[in-house]
Amino acid sequence: MQLLTKPIDSSNKSFICKNAAMRKIFVWIFQLKGWKMDVNLPEGYKKCVVIAAPHTSNWDFLYSLAVFFKLEIPVRFLGKKELFRWPIKSILENLGGMAVHRQKNHRLVDDMIQLFKDNEELMLMIPAEGTRSLVKKWKTGFYHVALGANVPVLLGYLDYEKKQAGFGPLLYMTGDPIVDANAIKDFYRGIKGRFPEKFFLDGLVLDK
Repeated sequence: MQLLTKPIDSSNKSFICKNAAMRKIFVWIFQLKGWKMDVNLPEGYKKCVVIAAPHTSNWDFLYSLAVFFKLEIPVRFLGKKELFRWPIKSILENLGGMAVHRQKNHRLVDDMIQLFKDNEELMLMIPAEGTRSLVKKWKTGFYHVALGANVPVLLGYLDYEKKQAGFGPLLYMTGDPIVDANAIKDFYRGIKGRFPEKFFLDGLVLDK
């Protein structure tokens, strides 16, 4: 098992950050920086894979969670196990984080599929680019998780040019990698990350 986390109780909002002050700080910083939310969540969003893009800065993490905290939407996210150490381990877990072995990813997709099967409601946020640095090829685990768990993909975004964050459409993957990749690219085209030169949209190449 490559997920290093406790069992999820997703029957309620138990894994929204329990620290109200911390939630308010995230939202306060979001608003202080002049950001606004564009939220029109479609039906069915409570069980889905969320991809967050563009991912070009450490600020993306704070702004993304601020949206979920403001809307009181429970979300889980993945992080490399090296981050889950004292003194921030408990903080990350409280925020919804789950530690993973990046070097042992052959079982990770199966583990995430099982999480969806075990939970009636689960929003799992995955930074498909894998890192805030420029990448020539996106990680495709989110695609295989969505297909394997038979759940849709919710397109989350951060547009630094407009200072706007929110969600796009809820896409049900067809299993045709070209069709699915093009649908995702069409949405993100024109959205600017904090460092636009680090966002390589054509790096999204899906496979069966």
